[in-house]
Amino acid sequence: MRRGASGALWHSARHWLLLVSVVGLVLLADQVSKAYVAAHLPLYDSWAPVKALEDVFRFTHVRNTGAAFGLFPQGGFLFLGIAVIVSAIILYYYRQIPADAWLIRVALGLQLGGALGNALDRLRLGYVVDFFDVSYWPVFNVADSCVVLGVGGLVLVMLREERRERQRQTAQEAVNEKPGEQVSCR
Repeated sequence: MRRGASGALWHSARHWLLLVSVVGLVLLADQVSKAYVAAHLPLYDSWAPVKALEDVFRFTHVRNTGAAFGLFPQGGFLFLGIAVIVSAIILYYYRQIPADAWLIRVALGLQLGGALGNALDRLRLGYVVDFFDVSYWPVFNVADSCVVLGVGGLVLVMLREERRERQRQTAQEAVNEKPGEQVSCR
């Protein structure tokens, strides 16, 4: 069945609505959590909601002028520029994603929302508010987490596609070696 112009437009609008929704939710969660921490936890103070886990996880209010997870502390505006470039690349690439690739769309939305959340902090404050403090890792925030989850989602998609391609090649080789027999490719 061939889709009309209005059907194609709606289909495209749904994809953009998914991106806007994911980015909006990430920005909301990121900015609300940062505002709450800034209002209720003095700078450099920590709070452990579960005392038994205090050595492993706590909330610590810090200011990050560097990249994600506190790397390169003096590069704040450089990273703002990088966030703008990455956002533009994501928006350009998003238009070219196949219709059924929803996981890629969500992963890119997570990355874009995270990049914009930290960029917003850099523009407004000159630094990023971080607060998740895991003992063996630099302090981070919701935006950082979403960027990492988005990258992880893309890695999963790539690994899945690689596995499917190997299965197709194996099935094709089996067909080529045994003429007359059919092998199912799933």
